Amino acid sequence: MATTILVTGGAGFIGANFVLQQRQSSDLRIINLDKLTYADNLETLATLADDPLHIFVQGDIGDRGLVQDLLTTYQPDAILNFAAETHVDRSIDGPDAFIQTNVVGTFHLLEEARNYWKSLPAPAQDAFRFLHVSTDEVFGSLNAEDPAFSETTPYSPNSPYSASKASSDHLVRAYFHTYGLPTLITNCSNNYGPYQFPEKLIPLMILNAIEGQPLPIYGDGQNIRDWLFVEDHCRAIRLVLDQGTPGETYNVGGAAERTNLWLVQQLCAILDELLPDSSHVPHLNLVSYVKDRPGHDRRYAIDFTKLHTQLGWSPQENIESGLRKTVQWYLDHRDWCQQVTAQNYERQRLGLTV
Repeated sequence: MATTILVTGGAGFIGANFVLQQRQSSDLRIINLDKLTYADNLETLATLADDPLHIFVQGDIGDRGLVQDLLTTYQPDAILNFAAETHVDRSIDGPDAFIQTNVVGTFHLLEEARNYWKSLPAPAQDAFRFLHVSTDEVFGSLNAEDPAFSETTPYSPNSPYSASKASSDHLVRAYFHTYGLPTLITNCSNNYGPYQFPEKLIPLMILNAIEGQPLPIYGDGQNIRDWLFVEDHCRAIRLVLDQGTPGETYNVGGAAERTNLWLVQQLCAILDELLPDSSHVPHLNLVSYVKDRPGHDRRYAIDFTKLHTQLGWSPQENIESGLRKTVQWYLDHRDWCQQVTAQNYERQRLGLTV
């Protein structure tokens, strides 16, 4: 079991949830490297401000000198790579940042990890792990009758974002097969839960509904995604880190295929119940349909049989319980939402958003 890990992207949505979960449930020392782009927020990690086992470093995974220094100084037993640009719409409007972070950045991180790993004594080399967190979007789009994505599904990415993640997955795989670096890859379905940046579907719908703003749904609303509660995902990542076989890929899914329209209807129903005195009840009246985005994949679905049968993982939350927890969290943390949106506005005003 790792005692010190380098987490990249640990102030982002999934990475921060992983860091918080591990610091609450284990004695891991976490070196947290994050670039602090628009979607990252140190306020998410505020409870760890005085935690000696959480060391935050602002920086880029593409800065090889910084990464080398962190590896030399802290001698981690594992590297977990959450760092990525992840928003499909942003990748369509400006793909350059996605190539730089997701492809070039991962390459630089792998190179420094390889150099560090080679310097370790044999027992430490055997125990070391490089875990790369990826997405189901690398597999492309499914038709209604198609089987869910498995670990052997051919890659067929359809957006600059998914293509950049597919590229990074291929690099990680190559570093295992070519150099022997003990890598692991996880491909997850759509995550949701606390601390997600408000541009993503679920927090956007919740916050817009609270404020009486339109709830925009792409196309006919029948695009299907498999939804995974972020805390379940983090538990899976820790399990793969501890028990996964080097060189292997593990799919992580929520067993919750739902259309976007169903999802928004469910969120509206929960808000109607939790905010019965709101002037916007029924919140479903706020729904509006907008032009579909280019190359919008119709359906994603994850088959996590391998993770379940080999390592014993299953999601603890179903979609109904997870959505209710998520809505309640955003209702209880409006100050966090206001802060991250105000912070993003200020960064845009100063020309700092990347």
